[in-house]
Amino acid sequence: MTSFAAATRLIAEREIRTMLRLKGFWIGFAVVLAGLFAVAILPTVFGGGKPSVAAVGSSAAAVLTGADLDVRQVDSRSAAEDLVRAEDVDAAVVSDGSGVRVVALSDPPVTVIAALHTAPPVDLLAPAAVSHGARTVVIQAFALVFFVFGMGGAAVAQGTVSEKQTRVVEILVSTIPVRAMLAGKIIGHSLLTIGQAVLLIVAAPLALRLGGHTELLAMTGPALGWFVPFLCLGFVLLTALWAVAGSMVSRQEDLGSSMSLVMLLLLGPYLGVLMASDNEIVLTVLSYVPFSAAIAMPVRMFTGDAQAWEALVALGLLAGTTVLIVLFASRLYSGSLLHTRGKLALTTAWKQAEN
Repeated sequence: MTSFAAATRLIAEREIRTMLRLKGFWIGFAVVLAGLFAVAILPTVFGGGKPSVAAVGSSAAAVLTGADLDVRQVDSRSAAEDLVRAEDVDAAVVSDGSGVRVVALSDPPVTVIAALHTAPPVDLLAPAAVSHGARTVVIQAFALVFFVFGMGGAAVAQGTVSEKQTRVVEILVSTIPVRAMLAGKIIGHSLLTIGQAVLLIVAAPLALRLGGHTELLAMTGPALGWFVPFLCLGFVLLTALWAVAGSMVSRQEDLGSSMSLVMLLLLGPYLGVLMASDNEIVLTVLSYVPFSAAIAMPVRMFTGDAQAWEALVALGLLAGTTVLIVLFASRLYSGSLLHTRGKLALTTAWKQAEN
């Protein structure tokens, strides 16, 4: 029988060649690339609705006359600041002894200032190191890339089922260790993911320039430096689970049921980070959960809400979880790969595994 290292290399090369010949692989990468440009450009092209402003005093009302803004009159500056903090309005324009001032939450309201006849000073209630728009772009980009790459691991499950249906797997296991097949699949697909990630990193500066986010170019470098190892480890973890999902069934028609748990582990964190992006406590918790850390921690590093030691701890937790999942998956894979009669229970696969 072929040695483990040689067999792993052969399977990895086979998986890479097979994927590179598939139109779906290139279409999927094109979708990710287009999505990256869309996230960077579309918010600039299609801005939100008319900005809302709280006005305090007659001077503020005069400055706002004729401006294309949704103006709400309030009685005091404190009431206007409450509306800004609650994000019921985008900004407030208040009168002071020398004229008017603009009050905003975390970053200067460029759209509001541009709509005024003058350029008054701006007071920020909770200054942020990164603007809300920049934060949104980075969160959506990281989440999109991780989700699409994670879904790309489903090709491992589909390939495994195909090998079982055509009985190719019986020929392979006669010369190749079963665990080497799993390792080769994980390594092959992970190398493809790393290659795609490098191409996206090269394309990101162009997308940011086209979207008018030039200030992000210097700021995203460190975040991308953290995102790549998190992405690769997260992909290995998910790929091991995809492989198990494929090995548990014998027909493509049954694959949907075995893939549901992996889909939940991928889709749940993806939606969780997007929905909790403005909740610092929830995002902090998600940055330590292995399945969501690949998105949440690089985002926190980008915004300056996390220190390097926190990222290293989260990366360590993800690495440890990945090792455990791969070991767990290798046993299940060994116990289920040669089963060709319908769907197999996890407990049965575990018992049938090689000792």
